Amino acid sequence: MSFPSWLTWALLPVYIVEGLRARARSIRLAPATGPLSGTIEGHGELINMLVVGDSSVAAIGLEHTTRGLTYTMAKKLAEVSGQPVKWRAAGNNSATATQLRDVVVPNLPYDDYTHVFISIGMNDLKNFHSSRAWKKDFGELIYALRTKYPNARIYWPNLMSLQYVPALSNGLAWVLEPRRHMINRIGAQLCHERGVIASSAIAEASREAFCEDGMHATALGNQLWVNHSVAELLERGLLGLEQKDEVEDKQHEMHSAL
Repeated sequence: MSFPSWLTWALLPVYIVEGLRARARSIRLAPATGPLSGTIEGHGELINMLVVGDSSVAAIGLEHTTRGLTYTMAKKLAEVSGQPVKWRAAGNNSATATQLRDVVVPNLPYDDYTHVFISIGMNDLKNFHSSRAWKKDFGELIYALRTKYPNARIYWPNLMSLQYVPALSNGLAWVLEPRRHMINRIGAQLCHERGVIASSAIAEASREAFCEDGMHATALGNQLWVNHSVAELLERGLLGLEQKDEVEDKQHEMHSAL
């Protein structure tokens, strides 16, 4: 059953009780060790990629950053394009759109990024941020990124259904689901209005896609998300990558000339 997100305020007591139970059962996981930036070799024009966001970008619960969302995305882009990829992760556990806008983005260096991926919204959802607050905070985050990196293509994925998140009880997922629709609806609208590309949420996820805390993504979960997003964006022609056969043709021409 679906109902307007504002009606979930009437279910706030249920959210509080179920949320406290979930917090009592929760496991605190550390961010991964490893580099937060690097380069993957390739041929052709450089893809200079920034991924900014929450715990997914911080690779919480993983052994190494090369199993995290950012490196997984960089590796996938290098694989489908054959191009070199320079990548940087700027993620923080429990980050909201406000914190990205006010703390993270202002402290990022200026760089000529070609692609910027935003992973944000889940903590705004869990913190019961209102539609007005989300519209303001996410909208201004887009402005901040667009102003700082004017040449970049910017992407934001919709949030997946909460019924697949093991850490959430059925009751808690039910209360939060209308708010997820609100986050996705307003987020997609802002992306359309402000020159950001919104992509669809992953359709489903198994228990193996989540760490032992039932909340953060495993390496498998990150790979599933990246595969879904890249496949959709490629199909829509929105990644702006060189075609792999074009890169191979260039390599062949270079070898023939030698």
